[in-house]
Amino acid sequence: MVKVIRTVLELKQYQSEFFEGKSVGLVPTMGNLHEGHLSLLERSVSENDISIITIFVNPKQFGPNEDFDKYPRTLEQDVLKIEDKFSENILVFAPKDNSEIYPEGFDTTIQVGALTKILCGANRPGHFDGVTTVVYQLFSLSKATNAYFGQKDYQQVKVIEKMTTDLHLPIKITMMPISRDQDGLARSSRNQYLSASDRETALLLPRTLVEIESILKEETWVNSMIKINEVLESRIADKNWDYLEILDASNLKPVNENTTEVVLVGAFRVGSTRLIDNRKVEIKYA
Repeated sequence: MVKVIRTVLELKQYQSEFFEGKSVGLVPTMGNLHEGHLSLLERSVSENDISIITIFVNPKQFGPNEDFDKYPRTLEQDVLKIEDKFSENILVFAPKDNSEIYPEGFDTTIQVGALTKILCGANRPGHFDGVTTVVYQLFSLSKATNAYFGQKDYQQVKVIEKMTTDLHLPIKITMMPISRDQDGLARSSRNQYLSASDRETALLLPRTLVEIESILKEETWVNSMIKINEVLESRIADKNWDYLEILDASNLKPVNENTTEVVLVGAFRVGSTRLIDNRKVEIKYA
């Protein structure tokens, strides 16, 4: 059974009746659900007594020229997708308006430092402040013991992990593998903005990451540098790339002799649509 809750008051009433002594899994989303979101919910259902999926298009993480107004809001269809896939009890927390998350007079920002200044943070000022603030609110309101996020938003997950560690929040963060369509494009609600020709252009993003991954698997980090730099230089010459980098997967810092796993991260624009993707690769430094 799927129960939809639209207000914080109703959520608290439900918690007082059913949450005591139970493990609670949380899947924060902005809705317009696809198989990637549902795989997170499936993991939560398998590991917790109660699972909550939140559907809230968070205004604080959108910049002034981004797609907040046109971001797809499909609550009815989302609930049907959950009902079709799950027989277990699922709680959908879909705040009826912004004031449920940010009450009148709300004037608090949760801000993580250095991790939010690179990659997507460099291109989207204030974005991660909006992410951490809403996620903190959802952690607090849901009383979750476990939370599930997709690897596609790798930097976001690392930022949330840092917030959770620094603030001693009593919640376990699980990062799930990227869900991809058959052509290799990472699933995203923004993919629907792409025309057929746009989509073919967008495939340069995952194909570039796979190309770099194959080089790293064949040689040591040191020996692969010439080939990798050739790929990076040829791609970055295209102004559609916001960034294309290889960083230490544990902390998003530059690769060094102690690095054992890297993350290949890219952000690529097709028209007005911005897509991100990544791949993790174990390496031998030298």
